[in-house]
Amino acid sequence: MQTSISAELLRNPDIAEADDILRSCVHCGFCTATCPTYQLLGSELDGPRGRIYLIKEMLETQQASAKTRLHLDRCLTCRSCETTCPSGVRYGRLVDIGREMVEQLAPRSLAERLLRKAMLAVIPHTGRMSVVLALARLVRPLLPAELGKKIPAKQAATVTPVTSHARRMLVLQGCVQPLGTPNTNAAAARVLDRLGISLVSAPGAGCCGALNQHLSDSEGARAMMRRNIDAWWPYLESGVEAIVMTASGCGLMVKDYGHALKDDAGYADKAARISSITLDLAEILGRENLDAWAHIGRGTRVAYHSSCTLQHGQKLGGTVEAILRRCGYELTPVADSHLCCGAAGTYTLLQAKLSRQLLDNKLAALGAGKPEVIASANVGCQMHLAGASDVPVKHWIELLEQGRN
Repeated sequence: MQTSISAELLRNPDIAEADDILRSCVHCGFCTATCPTYQLLGSELDGPRGRIYLIKEMLETQQASAKTRLHLDRCLTCRSCETTCPSGVRYGRLVDIGREMVEQLAPRSLAERLLRKAMLAVIPHTGRMSVVLALARLVRPLLPAELGKKIPAKQAATVTPVTSHARRMLVLQGCVQPLGTPNTNAAAARVLDRLGISLVSAPGAGCCGALNQHLSDSEGARAMMRRNIDAWWPYLESGVEAIVMTASGCGLMVKDYGHALKDDAGYADKAARISSITLDLAEILGRENLDAWAHIGRGTRVAYHSSCTLQHGQKLGGTVEAILRRCGYELTPVADSHLCCGAAGTYTLLQAKLSRQLLDNKLAALGAGKPEVIASANVGCQMHLAGASDVPVKHWIELLEQGRN
C-alpha cells in the first residue's frame, strides 16, 4: 500500500511503525472472510481492510471523525485477520496506534471519557474490583437481565499446594481472574505439583496492562509492565524456569513486553528477557510427560473454545486440543472455531449488542456437538460464555485436575 505521511510525523517511532505496517498491506481482502464484525455487519469499514484505509487516511491528513472512531471501536482486536493475512500485516499493532491517534483527533464525549476512566480505575485493580463485584451481586436482582448475566457468581477458591520442588515457575495472578475464576491457578499449581514443578507468585505483580493498552492508555500499560518486571526480576535472578500464563490474554500481553518497552533504556533488556521466558500453560504441559493423565477424560465430550489471544495472537491453535486428546477427552466439532466469542476485554460492556450476537453464535457452535462441558484458555472468554451457557464452562486445566486418576 502506498502512503504519503509527512517526514515530520515519521520522526515519531509509532507513526513510522504504522507506516511500515500499512505498506505491507496488498489490499487482497482475504482478511474480510475471517473478520467477525465484517461477518455480522457486512460493511467494508467494519473489516480489517476498511479500518486500515481509515487509519491511513488519518495518518496522512491528521484528521479523524466520530465515524473513524466508531469503526475502530467496533474492532475486537481478535487478530483473526493476522492468521489469514498472506502478507503478515501486523494489524493488531496498527489498530493500537490508530486508536491512540483517534482519541486525540476526535475526542469522545465527557460521558464516554468518564466511563473509560472509571473502568481503568477499577477493573485492573483486584481490591477495588472485589468491592464493585460484591456490590453488583447484591443488586443483581434489580439490574436488567442482560447486565446481570455479566456479573460472575462468587466462587470459593480451592487449595493451592505449598511445594518446594527444584523446578520453579512464576505465575501471574492477574486482576480479574482471582475474582472471576479463582480455581484456575490453583488447579494449575496442583497439576504442575504432580510434575515436580512448584508454581509461585510474586507479591507486587498485578494486572498485565492489557486493559489499559486496549483503552488507548499506553502510558498506564507501560507503568504496569514496569511494576510487574520489578516484582518478577528477583525470581528470574534466583533461577525460575519460566513465567506461566494461565490466561491467554495476559500471556499475549506479557509476551509483547519486549516490544512495548524496547525504547525504555531502563527496562528494554529486562522486558525482552521477561517476554522470552513467558509461556502459556499449554506450552508447558505440551512438552511434559502426561502419562499420569492418560485416559482420565474417559471419553467425556468437550467443546473447546480456542480463545483469539491463544490461536491468533500467540499462534498456539491446536495446542490445548492436543493435550486434551492425550488425556482421553473427546473433542466435539465446533464450526467457525476461528471466530471470537465477543468477550474481548471490555468489548462486552462497550459494544454490548455486537458482543451478544457473537456470543449467541459461539454458544450455538459450541453446543452443536452436545458436549458435557465447554473449555477455554482465557478468563474473559470463560466468564463471558458461562454467563449465558446451560453447559458448564471451565478452564481446560480444571479438566486435567478434576479428572485425574
